[in-house]
Amino acid sequence: MEGSTVAADAPQAVDAATLGEALRRTAAAHPDLLAVRTLDDGVALTWSQLRERVDALARGLAGLGMGRGDTVALMLTNRPEFHVADLAAVTLGATPFSIYLTSSPEQIEYVVGDAAARVAVTERAFLDRLLAAKERLPLLEHVIVVDADGSEPAGVAGLDAVVAGGDPGFDLDAALAAVEPDDVATLIYTSGTTGPPKGVELAHRNILAAVRCVQEIIQLDPGARVISWLPAAHIAERAAHHYIPVVYAATITTSPDPRAIVQTLPQVRPNWFFAVPRVWEKLKAGLEAMLAAQPEELRGRVEGALEAAKQRVRLRQQGAEVPAELEQAVAAADDAIFSNLRAMLGLSEVVTVNVGAAPTPPEVIEFFHALGIELAELWGMSETCGAGTVNRPGAVRIGTVGPPAPGVEVRLADDGELLMRGGCVMKGYRGQPEKTAETIDADGWLHTGDVAEIDGDGYVRIVDRKKELIINAAGKNMSPANIEATLKSASPLIGQACVIGDGRAFNTALIVLDSDFAPTWARQQGIAEEADLAALAADERVLAAVQAGVDAANARLSRVEQIKRFTVVRGDWLPGGDELTPTMKLKRRPIGDKYADAIEEMYAG
Repeated sequence: MEGSTVAADAPQAVDAATLGEALRRTAAAHPDLLAVRTLDDGVALTWSQLRERVDALARGLAGLGMGRGDTVALMLTNRPEFHVADLAAVTLGATPFSIYLTSSPEQIEYVVGDAAARVAVTERAFLDRLLAAKERLPLLEHVIVVDADGSEPAGVAGLDAVVAGGDPGFDLDAALAAVEPDDVATLIYTSGTTGPPKGVELAHRNILAAVRCVQEIIQLDPGARVISWLPAAHIAERAAHHYIPVVYAATITTSPDPRAIVQTLPQVRPNWFFAVPRVWEKLKAGLEAMLAAQPEELRGRVEGALEAAKQRVRLRQQGAEVPAELEQAVAAADDAIFSNLRAMLGLSEVVTVNVGAAPTPPEVIEFFHALGIELAELWGMSETCGAGTVNRPGAVRIGTVGPPAPGVEVRLADDGELLMRGGCVMKGYRGQPEKTAETIDADGWLHTGDVAEIDGDGYVRIVDRKKELIINAAGKNMSPANIEATLKSASPLIGQACVIGDGRAFNTALIVLDSDFAPTWARQQGIAEEADLAALAADERVLAAVQAGVDAANARLSRVEQIKRFTVVRGDWLPGGDELTPTMKLKRRPIGDKYADAIEEMYAG
């Protein structure tokens, strides 16, 4: 990581009142430090160059009539132009927001209409869908394409043309000075698992409050490497790979294909990496598949080292002393095996690694701790700028999401719901004052909708979403997320699971095979060379192996939580599809409707 010489009395970006001001402070303090780059360095901008591009586009947007209080829709992959466009908008006092790339024209129409966006910035790959939505969006005046090639229809402008049309004399400093900390810096549209998405209004002061706590938790030096790879419509991407780098002068590498993140990691070797649980589960499954393919002697040696390392992790988690002999054995294994695995994964230079946005099986976290990767679970919401609770480096308690972040208060309501208060809590839901009042009470406590437990040291354990708890026919409350995490950790064959049991006499599950592990396992078992998931889902040997995984999970569940019957779904569940939100959360109601026949069949007889 590169450093920069900064005068002690220079204004610090972390103390800025707005994001536009933070960018200017960072560009002044670290003008020659790399700000954003593509994987191949086809684009590589320093902080001073990024500011120049931001200012040029801001003048161009001002020339289109954009200003404080307007909204700008962004439908872009992870590319440098996203950072330019977003920062140009906030410099003017406008509110940029991102659209999920999997959105249909109808979904685009809803969020753009709700936001009342006058300008949309996109790329050719999404132009047809955006223009289809525009036919029913009278307020949407301008569509800008960042990768224009001259073939765009009338009424669509290229980014370069917009920049060229800007007024060089436009007073950007005056525009920025007019932006207030309480102005809305972005809208995050909730994933809509239970209804239409709500627009979460996050002010500059909210975002900067969330960002400031980072320096008290981890040390991110100027030039620290991060990868921009999650959807920009998700608060995790915006916070971790956009706002935090702007404030702390981290270097952003853009990775436009999220499916290639496993290949991207070794190319970047990030110093901080955040991923949703599914990515960590796939990394674990990939390593296990690779290990299963090794000669028996080598496989046995690695499995023995892993078991010893897990034993050390468990002792440390219990606060027990680790025998010197075990410490020495794990240290030797780290030198000979685990250090090579970390380098292969691209995680050999991390300062910290985090997981969040959904429940993570404790076995997954334990696995990476055994490899010497201190995976730390955290919890946050769109409504809190992604901030909330976090396990600190060196003080991770597996199975919890850590204690509150600096500046955050948490407590439990009488029914166990987690309440949170702090500067990072949203202004409210756009145009929905009643919903806002239901969520944030008169004392400023955000009612999160999560049922939780808090231990004597302040560590929080999330039980489940309040609305998703299963209450069976006998009145027993259960967490489907906990049961699903247990199922997935019991067998690498299980990629997704959705537990059913509300109002029922027993629990059942819809199970999806892991798209990476299952085909590899099938080849190793001599079942098929090129079998797809649909074919494997009907194979008796696969079903028997899944049954063994369910049995192993049931052994760790209470009797009432156990899965009595299951159905292996043919095919995969993909982000943004019928069953998963773009952030890979289960769409329980649509799943229940789509697979109603299969579910009823499990309860028949």
